[in-house]
Amino acid sequence: MKILAPYRKRIDTLDREIIDLLRKRYDIIDEVSAIKEKENIAPVLQDRVDEVRENAANYAHDLGLDSDFIRSLWAQIIAHSCETEENFIQKARK
Repeated sequence: MKILAPYRKRIDTLDREIIDLLRKRYDIIDEVSAIKEKENIAPVLQDRVDEVRENAANYAHDLGLDSDFIRSLWAQIIAHSCETEENFIQKARK
């Protein structure tokens, strides 16, 4: 549908920007993983996990977004981030 094309293009652009930001987030996770391995810090710090998830949910709420959805989405992002850190540390210790 031609009438939706410009909107779809804008959404596609935003999707790429979100993915670019996730790439940047994972670049930082790689740096943090190296520090955690060197300093013998646990890969998963539950207090920080909870803080990040709640910060995202609260910010979403402030913007009028569904905070439960954002909390769920961030739980997935954080779980994968923690898995990435654990894998990095395991590989570094072999």
